Amino acid sequence: METGDSRNAWIEALELAPPSLSDNTADQERLLGALQKRLGGAVAQLDLSLVATLPKLLRQWDYALRCALVFDSDAWHVCGLTGMADPQSLCGLAIDLGTTRIVLSLLNLETGQVLQEDSFDNPQGDIGPDVLTRIHYADEEDGLRHLNRLVVDGLNGMIADLCQRAEIGSDRIVLVALAGNTAMTHLFMGLDPRWIIREPYIPVVNRPGIRLAVRLGLEVAAGARILIFPNIGSYFGGDLIAGILYSDLDRRERTALLVDVGTNAEVVLGDQNWLIACAGAAGPALESGVSRIGTTARPGAIDQVRISGAKRSFEIRTIDNAPPVGICGSGVIDLAAQLFASGMIDIQGRFVAPACGARLIKTDGEARLVIAQADTTATGEALTIGQADLDSLIRSKAAMYTILETITEAVGMTPGQLPTFFVAGTFGAFIDPRSAITIGMLPDLPLDCNRPLGNSSLEGAKKVLRQPQSLERVDRIRDRISYMELNVNQAFMNRFSAAKFLPHTNPELFPSVRIPESV
Repeated sequence: METGDSRNAWIEALELAPPSLSDNTADQERLLGALQKRLGGAVAQLDLSLVATLPKLLRQWDYALRCALVFDSDAWHVCGLTGMADPQSLCGLAIDLGTTRIVLSLLNLETGQVLQEDSFDNPQGDIGPDVLTRIHYADEEDGLRHLNRLVVDGLNGMIADLCQRAEIGSDRIVLVALAGNTAMTHLFMGLDPRWIIREPYIPVVNRPGIRLAVRLGLEVAAGARILIFPNIGSYFGGDLIAGILYSDLDRRERTALLVDVGTNAEVVLGDQNWLIACAGAAGPALESGVSRIGTTARPGAIDQVRISGAKRSFEIRTIDNAPPVGICGSGVIDLAAQLFASGMIDIQGRFVAPACGARLIKTDGEARLVIAQADTTATGEALTIGQADLDSLIRSKAAMYTILETITEAVGMTPGQLPTFFVAGTFGAFIDPRSAITIGMLPDLPLDCNRPLGNSSLEGAKKVLRQPQSLERVDRIRDRISYMELNVNQAFMNRFSAAKFLPHTNPELFPSVRIPESV
Protein backbone atom coordinates (compact mmCIF):
# COMPACT_ATOMS: atom_id res chain seq x y z
CA MET A 1 0.00 0.00 0.00
CA GLU A 2 2.88 2.37 -0.51
CA THR A 3 1.59 5.68 -1.78
CA GLY A 4 4.88 6.79 -3.20
CA ASP A 5 4.09 10.27 -1.95
CA SER A 6 3.11 11.96 1.28
CA ARG A 7 0.01 13.52 -0.19
CA ASN A 8 -2.52 15.00 2.20
CA ALA A 9 -5.50 14.81 -0.13
CA TRP A 10 -6.96 12.27 -2.51
CA ILE A 11 -8.32 14.92 -4.88
CA GLU A 12 -6.34 16.84 -7.51
CA ALA A 13 -7.92 19.82 -9.28
CA LEU A 14 -6.95 20.33 -12.94
CA GLU A 15 -7.69 22.86 -15.65
CA LEU A 16 -6.77 21.35 -19.01
CA ALA A 17 -6.05 23.28 -22.17
CA PRO A 18 -8.93 22.53 -24.58
CA PRO A 19 -8.05 20.78 -27.85
CA SER A 20 -7.59 22.77 -31.03
CA LEU A 21 -6.45 22.28 -34.59
CA SER A 22 -2.94 22.99 -33.37
CA ASP A 23 -3.29 20.67 -30.37
CA ASN A 24 -5.08 17.46 -31.27
CA THR A 25 -3.89 15.46 -28.25
CA ALA A 26 -6.33 12.63 -27.46
CA ASP A 27 -8.59 13.03 -24.42
CA GLN A 28 -6.91 10.33 -22.34
CA GLU A 29 -3.39 11.55 -23.10
CA ARG A 30 -4.43 15.15 -22.39
CA LEU A 31 -5.65 14.21 -18.92
CA LEU A 32 -2.79 11.86 -18.08
CA GLY A 33 -0.18 14.32 -19.37
CA ALA A 34 -1.53 17.04 -17.10
CA LEU A 35 -1.56 14.65 -14.18
CA GLN A 36 2.02 13.60 -14.84
CA LYS A 37 3.14 17.22 -14.64
CA ARG A 38 1.15 17.76 -11.44
CA LEU A 39 2.61 14.59 -9.90
CA GLY A 40 6.19 15.55 -10.57
CA GLY A 41 6.70 13.17 -13.48
CA ALA A 42 4.97 10.18 -11.91
CA VAL A 43 2.84 8.05 -14.23
CA ALA A 44 -0.92 7.92 -13.84
CA GLN A 45 -3.27 5.29 -15.25
CA LEU A 46 -6.91 5.40 -16.21
CA ASP A 47 -9.27 2.41 -16.18
CA LEU A 48 -11.13 1.75 -19.44
CA SER A 49 -14.47 2.35 -17.72
CA LEU A 50 -13.40 5.94 -17.06
CA VAL A 51 -11.72 6.38 -20.45
CA ALA A 52 -15.06 5.71 -22.11
CA THR A 53 -16.66 8.66 -20.27
CA LEU A 54 -13.96 11.23 -21.10
CA PRO A 55 -15.20 12.62 -24.45
CA LYS A 56 -18.54 13.69 -23.05
CA LEU A 57 -17.45 14.73 -19.56
CA LEU A 58 -14.38 16.80 -20.46
CA ARG A 59 -16.40 18.91 -22.83
CA GLN A 60 -19.31 19.14 -20.40
CA TRP A 61 -16.92 20.40 -17.73
CA ASP A 62 -15.02 22.79 -20.03
CA TYR A 63 -11.89 20.78 -19.26
CA ALA A 64 -11.96 21.85 -15.58
CA LEU A 65 -12.19 18.85 -13.29
CA ARG A 66 -11.30 17.16 -10.02
CA CYS A 67 -9.55 13.77 -10.06
CA ALA A 68 -9.46 11.21 -7.26
CA LEU A 69 -6.08 9.46 -7.22
CA VAL A 70 -4.63 6.48 -5.39
CA PHE A 71 -1.11 5.04 -5.65
CA ASP A 72 -0.64 1.32 -6.22
CA SER A 73 1.89 -0.90 -7.97
CA ASP A 74 4.32 1.87 -8.89
CA ALA A 75 1.69 4.06 -10.55
CA TRP A 76 -1.07 6.48 -9.72
CA HIS A 77 -4.58 5.35 -10.61
CA VAL A 78 -7.48 7.65 -11.35
CA CYS A 79 -10.44 6.22 -9.43
CA GLY A 80 -12.96 9.01 -9.95
CA LEU A 81 -13.69 12.22 -11.85
CA THR A 82 -16.03 15.15 -11.38
CA GLY A 83 -16.39 18.64 -12.76
CA MET A 84 -14.67 21.56 -11.03
CA ALA A 85 -18.01 23.34 -10.65
CA ASP A 86 -19.93 20.25 -9.55
CA PRO A 87 -21.42 21.02 -6.10
CA GLN A 88 -21.41 17.35 -5.15
CA SER A 89 -18.17 15.99 -3.75
CA LEU A 90 -16.43 12.73 -4.43
CA CYS A 91 -16.93 10.36 -1.52
CA GLY A 92 -15.18 7.64 0.40
CA LEU A 93 -16.65 4.71 2.28
CA ALA A 94 -15.16 3.23 5.46
CA ILE A 95 -16.22 -0.33 6.36
CA ASP A 96 -15.72 -2.29 9.56
CA LEU A 97 -16.39 -5.84 8.37
CA GLY A 98 -17.25 -7.45 11.70
CA THR A 99 -18.17 -11.08 12.27
CA THR A 100 -21.37 -10.10 14.08
CA ARG A 101 -21.98 -6.52 13.00
CA ILE A 102 -20.93 -4.56 9.91
CA VAL A 103 -20.58 -0.78 10.15
CA LEU A 104 -20.32 1.65 7.23
CA SER A 105 -19.45 5.33 7.23
CA LEU A 106 -19.91 7.53 4.15
CA LEU A 107 -17.48 10.47 4.05
CA ASN A 108 -16.93 13.54 1.93
CA LEU A 109 -13.51 12.63 0.55
CA GLU A 110 -12.56 16.28 0.13
CA THR A 111 -13.39 17.48 3.65
CA GLY A 112 -13.39 14.27 5.70
CA GLN A 113 -16.90 15.03 6.95
CA VAL A 114 -19.10 12.03 7.79
CA LEU A 115 -22.25 12.27 5.65
CA GLN A 116 -24.04 9.15 6.87
CA GLU A 117 -23.22 6.19 9.08
CA ASP A 118 -25.09 2.99 9.88
CA SER A 119 -24.69 -0.70 10.64
CA PHE A 120 -26.42 -4.02 10.13
CA ASP A 121 -26.12 -7.57 11.40
CA ASN A 122 -23.71 -9.63 9.34
CA PRO A 123 -26.06 -11.79 7.21
CA GLN A 124 -23.53 -14.64 7.39
CA GLY A 125 -24.79 -15.04 10.96
CA ASP A 126 -27.66 -17.08 9.50
CA ILE A 127 -25.05 -19.69 8.56
CA GLY A 128 -23.33 -19.56 11.93
CA PRO A 129 -22.51 -16.97 14.60
CA ASP A 130 -18.80 -17.67 14.61
CA VAL A 131 -15.99 -17.71 12.08
CA LEU A 132 -15.25 -21.42 12.55
CA THR A 133 -18.76 -22.48 11.52
CA ARG A 134 -18.62 -20.29 8.42
CA ILE A 135 -15.22 -21.61 7.37
CA HIS A 136 -16.51 -25.19 7.60
CA TYR A 137 -19.61 -24.16 5.63
CA ALA A 138 -17.35 -22.71 2.93
CA ASP A 139 -16.10 -26.27 2.30
CA GLU A 140 -19.58 -27.36 1.27
CA GLU A 141 -20.75 -27.23 -2.33
CA ASP A 142 -21.42 -23.61 -3.29
CA GLY A 143 -20.80 -22.66 0.37
CA LEU A 144 -18.06 -20.13 -0.29
CA ARG A 145 -20.02 -18.41 -3.05
CA HIS A 146 -23.09 -18.23 -0.81
CA LEU A 147 -21.16 -16.67 2.07
CA ASN A 148 -19.57 -14.19 -0.29
CA ARG A 149 -22.88 -13.14 -1.81
CA LEU A 150 -24.49 -12.72 1.60
CA VAL A 151 -21.94 -10.16 2.74
CA VAL A 152 -21.58 -8.38 -0.63
CA ASP A 153 -25.34 -8.08 -1.08
CA GLY A 154 -25.67 -6.83 2.48
CA LEU A 155 -23.03 -4.18 1.86
CA ASN A 156 -24.66 -3.07 -1.38
CA GLY A 157 -28.01 -2.72 0.33
CA MET A 158 -26.55 -0.49 3.02
CA ILE A 159 -24.51 1.51 0.48
CA ALA A 160 -27.69 2.27 -1.46
CA ASP A 161 -29.45 3.30 1.75
CA LEU A 162 -26.62 5.59 2.90
CA CYS A 163 -26.39 7.25 -0.51
CA GLN A 164 -30.14 7.82 -0.61
CA ARG A 165 -30.03 9.49 2.79
CA ALA A 166 -27.05 11.61 1.75
CA GLU A 167 -28.82 12.45 -1.53
CA ILE A 168 -25.95 11.32 -3.72
CA GLY A 169 -25.50 8.59 -6.28
CA SER A 170 -23.44 5.54 -5.41
CA ASP A 171 -21.22 6.44 -8.37
CA ARG A 172 -19.89 9.25 -6.17
CA ILE A 173 -18.08 6.70 -4.02
CA VAL A 174 -14.60 6.49 -5.53
CA LEU A 175 -12.61 5.07 -2.62
CA VAL A 176 -13.42 2.37 -0.08
CA ALA A 177 -11.37 1.44 2.99
CA LEU A 178 -12.25 -1.93 4.52
CA ALA A 179 -10.95 -3.48 7.75
CA GLY A 180 -11.91 -6.91 9.05
CA ASN A 181 -10.44 -10.03 10.57
CA THR A 182 -8.61 -12.47 8.36
CA ALA A 183 -11.52 -14.84 7.85
CA MET A 184 -14.03 -12.09 7.09
CA THR A 185 -11.67 -10.50 4.59
CA HIS A 186 -11.22 -13.83 2.83
CA LEU A 187 -14.98 -14.44 2.63
CA PHE A 188 -15.56 -10.92 1.31
CA MET A 189 -13.00 -11.50 -1.44
CA GLY A 190 -14.33 -14.97 -2.23
CA LEU A 191 -11.07 -16.65 -1.15
CA ASP A 192 -11.05 -20.16 0.31
CA PRO A 193 -10.48 -19.79 4.09
CA ARG A 194 -10.06 -23.48 4.96
CA TRP A 195 -6.31 -23.31 5.67
CA ILE A 196 -6.77 -20.48 8.17
CA ILE A 197 -7.95 -22.98 10.78
CA ARG A 198 -5.70 -25.91 9.84
CA GLU A 199 -2.11 -26.32 10.92
CA PRO A 200 0.14 -24.51 10.08
CA TYR A 201 -2.64 -21.87 9.78
CA ILE A 202 -1.85 -20.17 6.46
CA PRO A 203 -4.15 -17.55 4.88
CA VAL A 204 -4.52 -17.27 1.11
CA VAL A 205 -3.30 -13.69 1.25
CA ASN A 206 -1.89 -11.36 3.88
CA ARG A 207 -1.76 -8.24 1.70
CA PRO A 208 -5.01 -7.92 -0.26
CA GLY A 209 -3.81 -4.49 -1.36
CA ILE A 210 -5.77 -2.06 -3.51
CA ARG A 211 -8.37 -3.51 -5.88
CA LEU A 212 -11.07 -2.37 -8.26
CA ALA A 213 -14.13 -2.30 -6.03
CA VAL A 214 -16.56 -3.34 -8.76
CA ARG A 215 -14.60 -6.54 -9.37
CA LEU A 216 -15.38 -7.51 -5.78
CA GLY A 217 -19.07 -6.85 -6.38
CA LEU A 218 -19.48 -3.45 -4.73
CA GLU A 219 -21.96 -1.15 -6.43
CA VAL A 220 -19.91 2.06 -6.41
CA ALA A 221 -18.15 4.17 -9.06
CA ALA A 222 -16.80 2.18 -11.99
CA GLY A 223 -13.18 3.14 -11.33
CA ALA A 224 -13.41 3.09 -7.53
CA ARG A 225 -10.61 1.42 -5.61
CA ILE A 226 -10.96 -0.52 -2.38
CA LEU A 227 -8.13 -0.42 0.16
CA ILE A 228 -8.25 -3.66 2.16
CA PHE A 229 -6.26 -3.58 5.38
CA PRO A 230 -3.63 -6.35 5.51
CA ASN A 231 -3.65 -9.13 8.06
CA ILE A 232 -0.92 -10.94 9.96
CA GLY A 233 -1.60 -14.60 10.50
CA SER A 234 -4.87 -16.46 10.65
CA TYR A 235 -6.19 -14.79 13.78
CA PHE A 236 -4.74 -11.29 13.54
CA GLY A 237 -6.55 -9.25 10.94
CA GLY A 238 -6.72 -5.86 9.35
CA ASP A 239 -9.25 -4.70 11.93
CA LEU A 240 -6.55 -4.62 14.61
CA ILE A 241 -4.03 -2.98 12.28
CA ALA A 242 -6.69 -0.31 11.75
CA GLY A 243 -6.91 -0.03 15.54
CA ILE A 244 -3.14 0.44 15.83
CA LEU A 245 -3.35 3.21 13.24
CA TYR A 246 -6.25 4.92 15.00
CA SER A 247 -4.70 4.74 18.49
CA ASP A 248 -1.23 5.80 17.25
CA LEU A 249 0.21 2.84 19.17
CA ASP A 250 3.02 2.68 16.62
CA ARG A 251 4.04 6.26 17.49
CA ARG A 252 3.92 6.11 21.29
CA GLU A 253 7.05 6.73 23.31
CA ARG A 254 5.88 4.52 26.19
CA THR A 255 4.84 0.89 25.79
CA ALA A 256 1.09 0.33 25.66
CA LEU A 257 -1.26 -2.54 24.91
CA LEU A 258 -4.27 -2.67 22.62
CA VAL A 259 -6.89 -5.38 22.92
CA ASP A 260 -9.97 -5.95 20.79
CA VAL A 261 -12.42 -8.59 22.01
CA GLY A 262 -15.00 -10.01 19.66
CA THR A 263 -15.12 -13.54 18.35
CA ASN A 264 -11.42 -13.66 19.25
CA ALA A 265 -9.26 -11.55 21.51
CA GLU A 266 -6.66 -9.80 19.39
CA VAL A 267 -3.83 -8.16 21.30
CA VAL A 268 -0.86 -6.01 20.31
CA LEU A 269 1.84 -4.67 22.62
CA GLY A 270 4.48 -2.12 21.76
CA ASP A 271 5.50 1.44 21.01
CA GLN A 272 7.29 3.46 18.34
CA ASN A 273 10.22 1.03 18.35
CA TRP A 274 8.57 -2.42 18.28
CA LEU A 275 5.23 -4.25 18.09
CA ILE A 276 4.33 -7.80 19.09
CA ALA A 277 0.90 -9.36 18.62
CA CYS A 278 -1.12 -12.49 19.26
CA ALA A 279 -4.70 -13.63 19.17
CA GLY A 280 -6.80 -16.32 20.76
CA ALA A 281 -10.33 -17.55 21.31
CA ALA A 282 -11.40 -15.45 24.31
CA GLY A 283 -14.62 -13.89 23.14
CA PRO A 284 -17.32 -16.47 22.28
CA ALA A 285 -19.04 -16.15 25.65
CA LEU A 286 -18.96 -12.38 25.48
CA GLU A 287 -19.79 -11.32 21.93
CA SER A 288 -23.47 -12.16 22.30
CA GLY A 289 -23.56 -12.76 26.01
CA VAL A 290 -24.17 -16.33 27.16
CA SER A 291 -25.95 -19.22 25.50
CA ARG A 292 -29.65 -19.06 26.37
CA ILE A 293 -30.12 -15.40 27.13
CA GLY A 294 -27.22 -13.89 25.23
CA THR A 295 -27.93 -11.05 22.87
CA THR A 296 -26.11 -8.31 21.06
CA ALA A 297 -26.17 -4.76 22.40
CA ARG A 298 -29.71 -3.71 21.43
CA PRO A 299 -32.76 -2.20 23.14
CA GLY A 300 -33.73 -4.38 26.07
CA ALA A 301 -30.30 -5.99 26.48
CA ILE A 302 -29.12 -6.00 30.09
CA ASP A 303 -25.84 -4.07 30.09
CA GLN A 304 -25.35 -3.46 33.80
CA VAL A 305 -26.07 -5.47 36.96
CA ARG A 306 -25.73 -4.47 40.61
CA ILE A 307 -26.34 -6.73 43.64
CA SER A 308 -26.69 -4.98 46.98
CA GLY A 309 -27.61 -5.49 50.61
CA ALA A 310 -27.89 -8.49 52.84
CA LYS A 311 -30.84 -9.72 50.79
CA ARG A 312 -28.73 -9.49 47.62
CA SER A 313 -31.23 -7.39 45.69
CA PHE A 314 -30.73 -7.25 41.92
CA GLU A 315 -30.73 -3.95 40.07
CA ILE A 316 -30.45 -4.27 36.30
CA ARG A 317 -30.11 -1.68 33.58
CA THR A 318 -31.16 -2.27 30.00
CA ILE A 319 -30.29 -0.42 26.81
CA ASP A 320 -32.88 2.29 26.17
CA ASN A 321 -34.53 1.23 29.47
CA ALA A 322 -36.61 -1.27 27.50
CA PRO A 323 -38.01 -4.45 29.12
CA PRO A 324 -35.25 -7.09 29.38
CA VAL A 325 -34.83 -9.40 26.37
CA GLY A 326 -31.43 -10.88 27.23
CA ILE A 327 -27.97 -9.91 28.39
CA CYS A 328 -25.05 -8.56 26.36
CA GLY A 329 -21.31 -8.92 26.96
CA SER A 330 -20.85 -5.99 29.34
CA GLY A 331 -23.85 -7.21 31.33
CA VAL A 332 -22.41 -10.73 31.60
CA ILE A 333 -19.12 -9.42 32.99
CA ASP A 334 -20.98 -7.16 35.41
CA LEU A 335 -23.18 -10.05 36.50
CA ALA A 336 -20.25 -12.41 37.14
CA ALA A 337 -18.37 -9.72 39.09
CA GLN A 338 -21.40 -8.94 41.25
CA LEU A 339 -22.18 -12.62 41.87
CA PHE A 340 -18.59 -13.16 43.01
CA ALA A 341 -18.40 -10.03 45.16
CA SER A 342 -21.70 -10.94 46.87
CA GLY A 343 -20.61 -14.52 47.56
CA MET A 344 -23.24 -16.06 45.25
CA ILE A 345 -20.54 -17.88 43.28
CA ASP A 346 -17.22 -19.19 44.57
CA ILE A 347 -13.69 -18.85 43.23
CA GLN A 348 -14.43 -21.59 40.67
CA GLY A 349 -17.54 -19.80 39.46
CA ARG A 350 -19.85 -22.36 41.07
CA PHE A 351 -23.19 -21.34 42.54
CA VAL A 352 -23.22 -21.06 46.35
CA ALA A 353 -26.75 -22.29 47.05
CA PRO A 354 -27.28 -20.71 50.51
CA ALA A 355 -26.20 -17.30 49.21
CA CYS A 356 -28.33 -17.58 46.05
CA GLY A 357 -31.48 -18.41 47.99
CA ALA A 358 -34.77 -18.60 46.10
CA ARG A 359 -33.19 -17.17 42.95
CA LEU A 360 -31.50 -20.52 42.34
CA ILE A 361 -34.00 -22.78 40.58
CA LYS A 362 -33.92 -26.04 38.68
CA THR A 363 -34.89 -26.10 35.01
CA ASP A 364 -34.73 -29.40 33.15
CA GLY A 365 -32.51 -30.75 35.91
CA GLU A 366 -30.03 -27.82 35.64
CA ALA A 367 -29.41 -25.27 38.36
CA ARG A 368 -30.09 -21.76 37.03
CA LEU A 369 -30.06 -18.35 38.66
CA VAL A 370 -32.94 -15.95 37.99
CA ILE A 371 -31.66 -12.55 36.82
CA ALA A 372 -35.00 -11.03 35.82
CA GLN A 373 -38.41 -12.31 36.86
CA ALA A 374 -40.89 -13.34 34.18
CA ASP A 375 -43.29 -10.45 34.90
CA THR A 376 -40.54 -7.89 34.13
CA THR A 377 -39.22 -9.24 30.81
CA ALA A 378 -40.28 -8.51 27.26
CA THR A 379 -40.89 -12.21 26.59
CA GLY A 380 -42.89 -13.01 29.70
CA GLU A 381 -40.30 -15.62 30.62
CA ALA A 382 -37.71 -15.34 33.36
CA LEU A 383 -34.14 -14.64 32.29
CA THR A 384 -31.79 -17.12 33.93
CA ILE A 385 -28.15 -18.06 33.79
CA GLY A 386 -26.90 -21.62 34.20
CA GLN A 387 -23.70 -23.18 35.46
CA ALA A 388 -22.64 -24.06 31.92
CA ASP A 389 -22.98 -20.40 30.97
CA LEU A 390 -20.76 -19.32 33.85
CA ASP A 391 -18.23 -22.02 33.01
CA SER A 392 -18.05 -20.68 29.46
CA LEU A 393 -17.53 -17.15 30.74
CA ILE A 394 -14.75 -18.26 33.07
CA ARG A 395 -12.96 -20.04 30.24
CA SER A 396 -13.21 -16.88 28.13
CA LYS A 397 -11.94 -14.60 30.89
CA ALA A 398 -9.13 -17.04 31.65
CA ALA A 399 -8.09 -17.08 28.01
CA MET A 400 -8.20 -13.29 27.90
CA TYR A 401 -5.95 -12.84 30.91
CA THR A 402 -3.61 -15.62 29.79
CA ILE A 403 -3.18 -13.96 26.41
CA LEU A 404 -2.22 -10.72 28.16
CA GLU A 405 0.10 -12.54 30.56
CA THR A 406 1.80 -14.47 27.76
CA ILE A 407 2.44 -11.50 25.50
CA THR A 408 3.76 -9.25 28.27
CA GLU A 409 6.00 -12.02 29.63
CA ALA A 410 7.50 -12.40 26.16
CA VAL A 411 9.00 -8.90 26.48
CA GLY A 412 9.92 -9.15 30.16
CA MET A 413 6.85 -7.41 31.58
CA THR A 414 3.76 -8.34 33.57
CA PRO A 415 0.21 -7.16 32.80
CA GLY A 416 0.30 -5.09 35.97
CA GLN A 417 3.19 -2.99 34.63
CA LEU A 418 1.29 -1.59 31.65
CA PRO A 419 1.01 2.22 31.76
CA THR A 420 -1.76 2.39 29.14
CA PHE A 421 -4.34 -0.22 28.20
CA PHE A 422 -6.38 0.51 25.06
CA VAL A 423 -9.62 -1.47 24.81
CA ALA A 424 -11.32 -1.44 21.42
CA GLY A 425 -14.72 -2.38 20.09
CA THR A 426 -18.05 -2.76 21.81
CA PHE A 427 -16.20 -4.55 24.59
CA GLY A 428 -14.14 -1.45 25.33
CA ALA A 429 -16.97 1.02 24.88
CA PHE A 430 -19.42 -0.53 27.35
CA ILE A 431 -17.50 -2.74 29.75
CA ASP A 432 -17.01 -1.63 33.34
CA PRO A 433 -13.24 -2.12 33.81
CA ARG A 434 -13.71 -2.63 37.54
CA SER A 435 -15.98 -5.61 36.86
CA ALA A 436 -13.49 -7.07 34.37
CA ILE A 437 -10.72 -6.72 36.96
CA THR A 438 -12.90 -8.32 39.66
CA ILE A 439 -13.29 -11.54 37.68
CA GLY A 440 -9.67 -11.54 36.54
CA MET A 441 -10.28 -10.77 32.88
CA LEU A 442 -8.21 -7.58 32.70
CA PRO A 443 -5.10 -6.80 34.73
CA ASP A 444 -5.44 -4.99 38.04
CA LEU A 445 -4.40 -1.55 36.83
CA PRO A 446 -5.54 1.90 37.98
CA LEU A 447 -8.78 2.68 36.18
CA ASP A 448 -7.29 5.71 34.45
CA CYS A 449 -4.89 3.36 32.62
CA ASN A 450 -7.86 1.93 30.70
CA ARG A 451 -8.60 3.85 27.51
CA PRO A 452 -11.75 2.83 25.59
CA LEU A 453 -11.36 3.36 21.84
CA GLY A 454 -14.82 2.52 20.54
CA ASN A 455 -14.90 1.07 17.03
CA SER A 456 -11.19 1.42 16.27
CA SER A 457 -11.53 -0.73 13.15
CA LEU A 458 -13.98 1.74 11.58
CA GLU A 459 -12.05 4.74 12.87
CA GLY A 460 -8.82 3.40 11.38
CA ALA A 461 -10.55 2.99 8.01
CA LYS A 462 -11.85 6.56 8.30
CA LYS A 463 -8.36 7.79 9.11
CA VAL A 464 -7.01 6.36 5.86
CA LEU A 465 -9.75 8.14 3.91
CA ARG A 466 -9.00 11.43 5.70
CA GLN A 467 -5.20 11.14 5.60
CA PRO A 468 -3.87 9.53 2.41
CA GLN A 469 -0.33 9.55 3.80
CA SER A 470 -1.47 7.10 6.49
CA LEU A 471 -1.50 4.33 3.86
CA GLU A 472 2.26 4.18 4.13
CA ARG A 473 1.90 3.73 7.90
CA VAL A 474 -0.44 0.77 7.39
CA ASP A 475 2.26 -1.13 5.54
CA ARG A 476 4.94 -0.08 8.00
CA ILE A 477 2.79 -1.19 10.93
CA ARG A 478 2.20 -4.58 9.35
CA ASP A 479 5.88 -5.11 8.60
CA ARG A 480 6.96 -4.17 12.13
CA ILE A 481 4.67 -6.62 13.94
CA SER A 482 6.13 -9.83 15.33
CA TYR A 483 3.32 -12.37 15.57
CA MET A 484 3.16 -14.94 18.37
CA GLU A 485 1.16 -18.08 17.48
CA LEU A 486 -0.69 -19.17 20.62
CA ASN A 487 -2.04 -22.39 19.12
CA VAL A 488 1.35 -24.00 19.66
CA ASN A 489 2.49 -21.98 22.69
CA GLN A 490 2.99 -24.29 25.67
CA ALA A 491 3.43 -21.40 28.13
CA PHE A 492 -0.05 -20.22 27.22
CA MET A 493 -1.57 -23.62 27.99
CA ASN A 494 0.26 -23.84 31.32
CA ARG A 495 -1.00 -20.43 32.46
CA PHE A 496 -4.55 -20.99 31.27
CA SER A 497 -5.43 -23.47 34.04
CA ALA A 498 -4.23 -21.05 36.72
CA ALA A 499 -6.48 -18.32 35.36
CA LYS A 500 -9.68 -20.43 35.55
CA PHE A 501 -10.42 -19.12 39.01
CA LEU A 502 -11.89 -15.87 40.32
CA PRO A 503 -9.97 -13.68 40.02
CA HIS A 504 -6.96 -16.03 39.76
CA THR A 505 -5.21 -18.83 41.63
CA ASN A 506 -2.65 -16.18 42.60
CA PRO A 507 -4.66 -13.41 44.33
CA GLU A 508 -1.53 -11.27 44.59
CA LEU A 509 -2.00 -10.48 40.90
CA PHE A 510 -5.28 -8.73 41.82
CA PRO A 511 -4.60 -6.82 45.04
CA SER A 512 -7.64 -4.55 44.64
CA VAL A 513 -10.11 -7.44 44.45
CA ARG A 514 -11.70 -8.43 47.76
CA ILE A 515 -12.47 -12.13 48.00
CA PRO A 516 -15.68 -12.67 50.00
CA GLU A 517 -15.17 -14.50 53.31
CA SER A 518 -17.93 -16.97 52.52
CA VAL A 519 -16.00 -17.97 49.41
